Amino acid sequence: MIKKPKLSKTGKERKLDPRGIVRGEKTRVKTARYRKSSSTRWLQRQLNDPYVAAAKRDGYRSRAAYKLLELDEKFNFLHGVKSVVDLGAAPGGWTQVAAKECAGDVRIVGIDLLDVAPVAGATILKMDFTTDEAEKALLELIDGPVGLVMSDMAADTTGHQNTDYLRTIALAELAFDFATKVLVKNGTFVTKVFAGGTDNQLLDDIKKRFKTVRHYKPPASRSESKETYLVAQGFLG
Repeated sequence: MIKKPKLSKTGKERKLDPRGIVRGEKTRVKTARYRKSSSTRWLQRQLNDPYVAAAKRDGYRSRAAYKLLELDEKFNFLHGVKSVVDLGAAPGGWTQVAAKECAGDVRIVGIDLLDVAPVAGATILKMDFTTDEAEKALLELIDGPVGLVMSDMAADTTGHQNTDYLRTIALAELAFDFATKVLVKNGTFVTKVFAGGTDNQLLDDIKKRFKTVRHYKPPASRSESKETYLVAQGFLG
């Protein structure tokens, strides 16, 4: 049931979507004496981000959880999946969503360079996915075909758009290569890409291996962000 719109202190109606995410008045943050202006802008954005508030309310570790939920609402790939690999799992929001939305006996394996607090029903590796050792460790844990490989990996930004694009595409290529090794027939591959969509050669390669390939920017992605997501369904084997 959709909650009724809430009113702000001024009496204006605040917009509320089916997830209970409120959009309305903005909170202003004054620049503190010892705080950089960039830090103030970040803090103000966090305080005014309805997805940050929703994540706290719903128990998700980051607003990114809603990106996966919205991708699933659009393409319906989580229901019935028995095994999932989460590449770039930190801080664990996507892993939490998979554990909640997939089948009760779903097997989830995640990996990230950063520490990830335990998620019930998931095994998380702290390793660099780009290394051969990491792939070997993942394959040993998976122990069978996978229904979904998802990647929210992105390289650290340099401020140079073309460089950031190429580095993120390189991660998408590695994720795709891994997916082709482990996915069950008709499995799904989801990966983050940046402005410009997916490299033409990579996109052609993915289209050869999946029945449908589509790009989508979920509403939870910030409007100023260059990110979008590629969803490939129906792995051909």
